[in-house]
Amino acid sequence: MSELKKVFQQTRQHIKTGNLSFLTKQVAEWQKLTKLIQPLLPQNEQWQVVCYQYGILTITGENQALISQLGYLQKQYISQLSQIYELSDLQKIQVRLRPKTQSEPKNTKIPKQISPATQEMLHNAASFVSDPKLSQALIRLASNKK
Repeated sequence: MSELKKVFQQTRQHIKTGNLSFLTKQVAEWQKLTKLIQPLLPQNEQWQVVCYQYGILTITGENQALISQLGYLQKQYISQLSQIYELSDLQKIQVRLRPKTQSEPKNTKIPKQISPATQEMLHNAASFVSDPKLSQALIRLASNKK
């Protein structure tokens, strides 16, 4: 595990192989750290390690209240997290707000049959619209043809 300490510092090998391999390795290590710290930080949040260098752990979360809590209780969390071998030189925690991930819109189920009153309103609306394509679309909608 002593190898992990040097993962976050670029070496001569990375100069030869390119920065992409270095970044890929760093991200993989940050993902491992994320799994290690998750149970120790305030629950009901999906914390994510985005950087760990020079004793500074940068993590993100979506809940502003939990981020503030972590900031106020930073010393306690540092003492807990520094017990993890990979974070033994931890000195500071920086917490950033991450935009909430938007889930895909839920498909609302459209009733298969439109009520007669709604059909009549759509037909009336179609007769008032001057755009022929829109008028035809309203008539098709009123007759439930797809």
